[in-house]
Amino acid sequence: MTAPWAARTRAMFVGPAFAWLGLTVAAPLGLVFAVSLGEATQGAPPFEWGFSTANYALIFADDLYWGAFLNAARIAGTATLICLAIGYPMALAIARAAPSRRAILLFLVVLPFWTSFLIRVYAWMAMLRPTGLVNGALQGMGLIDEPLGLIANEFAVHLGIVYAYLPFMVLPLYATLERMDPALVEAAHDLGASRTRAFWRVTFPLSLPGVAAGCLLVFIPASGEFVIPDLLGGPDTPMIGRVLWLEFFQNRDWPVACALATTLAALLAVPILIADRLRARAA
Repeated sequence: MTAPWAARTRAMFVGPAFAWLGLTVAAPLGLVFAVSLGEATQGAPPFEWGFSTANYALIFADDLYWGAFLNAARIAGTATLICLAIGYPMALAIARAAPSRRAILLFLVVLPFWTSFLIRVYAWMAMLRPTGLVNGALQGMGLIDEPLGLIANEFAVHLGIVYAYLPFMVLPLYATLERMDPALVEAAHDLGASRTRAFWRVTFPLSLPGVAAGCLLVFIPASGEFVIPDLLGGPDTPMIGRVLWLEFFQNRDWPVACALATTLAALLAVPILIADRLRARAA
């Protein structure tokens, strides 16, 4: 009697969650995949249902699309590493701070979320433009004679992504580091390990689940980012999110756009599977 009752209880709680995921995730992805097999038209809706892989063949054959995919992966990967380099010391400092100070430090980390994402990106545009705050301050101090090219390039895109997604790296790292037993590091010191050796042999390996979670939370949304490359980047920094927008709203080629979205979702599933495999191996 216990097993059937436990199964019914589990289904009662887990069933609504799976139903919600099916309605909000699986069904939209299925619709996008179905449209990607169709053909573009000039009518409304701007596609006809079909069962053709021509759009996927076009993606694999056209260097423009593959270039956008690779560019997005490169920029997102670099920005993820920068977030890790900045976010790990921040998370470690917060985790080792006095309990009375952790709340205010975490509040400062999430404070940017209180402002609209779009407004924050526009603020960076105002600061980085040739007549903006940064160039004005550098010229006022006599450090430069002409404005620096701080916007409409990859530097601005990296800066915007790191600024926008840094909290997503700090928070999972902090959650992992905060639960770590300080006695383990003290034991390493008692055995003769230096601070550096204790960090790389004890602290960092134990924090790898937080590192993996933070990297996924930054890399995945950054790969499909549209607003930051569109507003802070230039024509030389095409990312797949911007190409998707152009296919949907400028070219009105919904099947190709849906094929791009489906391919992007499939490619982003790879790091998730790798992270899950590493987590299982570590466990």
